[in-house]
Amino acid sequence: MVANRNFQRWCMDVINPPAQARDQTILELRECSRKLVRELGFMRSTLADSDLAPSAVHAVIEIGATPGIQARDLATILRLDKSNTSRQIAKLESGGLVVRTTSSDDARASELFLTAAGQKLRSKIDEFATDQVSHALRRLAPADQQMLVKSLSLYANALAQDNNGNEKLSGTGAGTGQILEGYQPGCIGDIVGLHARFYSQHAGFGVFFERKVATELAGFAESLPHPQKALWLYVENGRSLASLAIDGDADTRIAHLRWFIVDDTLRGAGIGRRLLERAMAFVDEHFDETFLWTFKGLNAARHLYDGAGFRLTDEAQGRQWGATVVEQRFSRVSNSAKP
Repeated sequence: MVANRNFQRWCMDVINPPAQARDQTILELRECSRKLVRELGFMRSTLADSDLAPSAVHAVIEIGATPGIQARDLATILRLDKSNTSRQIAKLESGGLVVRTTSSDDARASELFLTAAGQKLRSKIDEFATDQVSHALRRLAPADQQMLVKSLSLYANALAQDNNGNEKLSGTGAGTGQILEGYQPGCIGDIVGLHARFYSQHAGFGVFFERKVATELAGFAESLPHPQKALWLYVENGRSLASLAIDGDADTRIAHLRWFIVDDTLRGAGIGRRLLERAMAFVDEHFDETFLWTFKGLNAARHLYDGAGFRLTDEAQGRQWGATVVEQRFSRVSNSAKP
């Protein structure tokens, strides 16, 4: 018995080794990060076998991933200040890679699109990056490849969550709120309340709908952080006033867009668009397709879905929510999966 207990203890020590000192983990992660920067070529004056600086290459990728993106949103994604972003866009315009058009929503704002030359360059960059990663993966066993993807995804999402937590929204008419990623205390109640009030007024839904949202959202929040799932919130004075979640499946490479809602006081402030842009950048990186269910007649949301590339794929009348509504299914093919 004693020998058996000792054997079990030894097995536990092997399976659950003592945690490494946090300072040592930080040093090792910093060293890995520096090595990644060097090996991926970010220390060079140009990147990805192009004539562009690293920040310009990333700008081309993000504009191609989100056609019509505004300069301020591009700056947020790239973690650049306004003046730096303006200089990068000006260089891309002068090189014939990017074109600006006036926004249909705001005549004072411009939207960015890749030209034919820009699309060609983006394809070249994608091919270079794919070859670079493919060659590296050949040196890893399949199990190690999956572990690498999961670990890097968790690390990148943790960095993004910390950076987003420091990002203040200004100049949007949305007050002094922040876009945060991941669960925040109180967000479940806030999001459920937004859904319950909105759909009670616009569709006549009651307690059945509110309970369903609360139950499923709570279960989803418990699964975070997760490499195939993400939750973005617009938080102002400690309250979540807008939300959007991506619930993805790594096996099917299909993502479900869920719980997308914006408080009535923020309509027209651009918060919904910002949340959707972040979500589409996430799914373009991880999935081939995204779908969502909504109800006919929600025209403001429909406009955002159309602008993001969603298309109506199914429509039918239903009564399972306690009131008769026309349900609609929209689907979007990720930029990375397009031929």
